[in-house]
Amino acid sequence: MNHDAILPAPFGALGVRVNGETLIGLEFLPPGTRLHASSDAFVKQIADQLDAYYANPEHRFSLALAPAGTEFRRKVWQALAKIPAGRTLTYGDIARQLASGPRAVGQAVGDNPIPIIIPCHRVIAADGGLGGFMHSRTGYSQDIKRWLLAHEHVL
Repeated sequence: MNHDAILPAPFGALGVRVNGETLIGLEFLPPGTRLHASSDAFVKQIADQLDAYYANPEHRFSLALAPAGTEFRRKVWQALAKIPAGRTLTYGDIARQLASGPRAVGQAVGDNPIPIIIPCHRVIAADGGLGGFMHSRTGYSQDIKRWLLAHEHVL
């Protein structure tokens, strides 16, 4: 997948995809991924806002977003965007809000194309476990979820 930039993050790297002045994707990349800077002003704004979040988990992002997905997925992502830093909800909580099922919500959460800014890491399993994250229960994506929740003082 082509990225407009690959930015450093405290947990590794983030691939950034934009369409003009709209963020369309952030992708967690494996540790050791080679960084790729961009001279694009909007990418710089994204990098600055991510850095502000890394410094302060209460930072509120103000970026134009265009996550591509079905109407249901967009509703799930809108629900995620309402979860404040330092709080979590379960897949079931969101399912009840949307009159849906936890598995459907889990699929939409895992397909979130703009993690961190659309905070899918704030959704956990009913038993208090991390649950899935980006459709992975092992590897670096779980480490990233732990880092993000610890950064927000949830863990």
